[in-house]
Amino acid sequence: LLVGCAGAPGVVEGTAVVCMGEEEMDKIHADEILVVPATTASWTPIFNVIKAVVTDGGGYLTHALIVAREFGIPAVVGTQEGTKKIKTGQRIKVDGNLCRVWVIE
Repeated sequence: LLVGCAGAPGVVEGTAVVCMGEEEMDKIHADEILVVPATTASWTPIFNVIKAVVTDGGGYLTHALIVAREFGIPAVVGTQEGTKKIKTGQRIKVDGNLCRVWVIE
């Protein structure tokens, strides 16, 4: 269980893809869940294809949270250790309503 400090509404399950920087953006495919330290404006196009986003850092005014709300996808930001505890390929559940992330498999 990971707990964030803020979230964009919604609940989804899917496959996690951990990216440590923009240079790894090409690893992401449609309907996957992006797990990153943080996002910036250059990540915005990816929000068209992902199911949800989880970040290590951030708060109520962070880029990932604002963009996720605009795209209507769940987000949990400020988990502090999402990129450490979640591995690419794991099935996770993201609950933006409760600001929680669970590793399912």
